[in-house]
Amino acid sequence: MNKKMNLAVAGAALALGATAANAGIVIPAGDWTLDVNGNVNAFMNFNDADKAKGSTLTGNIANGQDALGESDGQGINTGLLPSWLGFTGTTRQNNTDVSFTISFQPNASDNSAAGDNKTPLNRQSYLSFGDKSWGSIKIGKDIGIFASGAILNDMTLLGVGSGATGKSGGATTLGGIGTGYVYAAWKGQATYTTPNMGGFQAKVGLMNPNQIPDASTAVTTRTYVTTNSFTGTTATLNGSDSSSVTQLSISATVISKGTVASTTTHTDTVTGAASSAVNQDRFGIEAEASYSWTGDVAGKVWVSGASYDVTRVKALTAATKQSYDITAFDVGASISAGNFGLVGYYYDGEGLGTTLFGNNGVTADAKERDSDGGYVQATYVIPTGTKIGVAYGVSNLDTASGETNATLVEENERWTVGAYHPLTKHLNLVAEYNATESTGQVSTNSMENDTLSLGAILFF
Repeated sequence: MNKKMNLAVAGAALALGATAANAGIVIPAGDWTLDVNGNVNAFMNFNDADKAKGSTLTGNIANGQDALGESDGQGINTGLLPSWLGFTGTTRQNNTDVSFTISFQPNASDNSAAGDNKTPLNRQSYLSFGDKSWGSIKIGKDIGIFASGAILNDMTLLGVGSGATGKSGGATTLGGIGTGYVYAAWKGQATYTTPNMGGFQAKVGLMNPNQIPDASTAVTTRTYVTTNSFTGTTATLNGSDSSSVTQLSISATVISKGTVASTTTHTDTVTGAASSAVNQDRFGIEAEASYSWTGDVAGKVWVSGASYDVTRVKALTAATKQSYDITAFDVGASISAGNFGLVGYYYDGEGLGTTLFGNNGVTADAKERDSDGGYVQATYVIPTGTKIGVAYGVSNLDTASGETNATLVEENERWTVGAYHPLTKHLNLVAEYNATESTGQVSTNSMENDTLSLGAILFF
């Protein structure tokens, strides 16, 4: 396999041992070697979704229900791995390996009337330089370090997993994201990777201060002056700003027609969405240490962590600044012996939230919530070359100390059974069944989603 292949393609090969993942189109160009690589994929999804009567959940993975709590839907979707077109250039100059990678990711999930309203993703744009004697440095946008091992070993990387519904339109599905691990995401970064030292390797990176999802509200009290008048039979209140008024007390004394009765000071309470200025104060830090080995029983073990300082500005007429931390660690292992493969993974964090990094990680007053989860996965290659697998994943989210939140999700859970058949060395046929269930902090809030997915993924 070409070592300069697109990261996602290489990860898919690692996860599934797919014979479809091969070198891209290699083009010599003077001092450079250009590798054009990627994939195209699409899946037919047949979806059955249900929810308990009256259920309302925030942070749930199981979805697709209609107003009555049920839904049978069908659609064409891109899988967990988006369709991909990548360009990698490599050269060696002055005893230094130099490379660049740029990629674009279209999708097959557009259901707009015109069929053209989805903007392609841009997940990779970075340069790197180094040498096997001292390691390498990468600067630019690429997949994050924390939780990357989880997603690159997930068998649904070549399939669909959770998040597929009968409603097309999303750029990708979720795979095991939110039901076993938090999305690593694609982040601006400056990362150093050590040389491989007998199987041991480590990396550490400064991550761009990206925005953190924020669903909290802001509350403020404001005071203003109004003038009351009376003309004919019409009373008029002038100067009030009542666009978002939830509480208003007005006292007016009307004296006579055309006469100003009084000037009154009023106070109201305004609620609304917080400002989108929810960012880390400074670079986040992510790191990983791993050990890999070969032989009749080959595998890899790793541990990674993340630490971020986050500032949330809650602003209406006045700004309120809140700060909190996101800290997390994970540990994982992948083992292969002959035709058998096994993956185990666990994560734990504070302020980490669920599904997306930082999503629902804190309360409205910036108290950090605890979360944890993981997944196990077993695969076997039958004589036809078809890889069959089964996986179970769960993500848990706790309320903060003293918090009562009946609509917050407590658990997202997933079972996946899949078959991945290499029809050719470039083309895999995929069949998956996924059963996803979301349960709230109050157990009567629950949602389920069962999806059968049939499709194909082509690597080049």
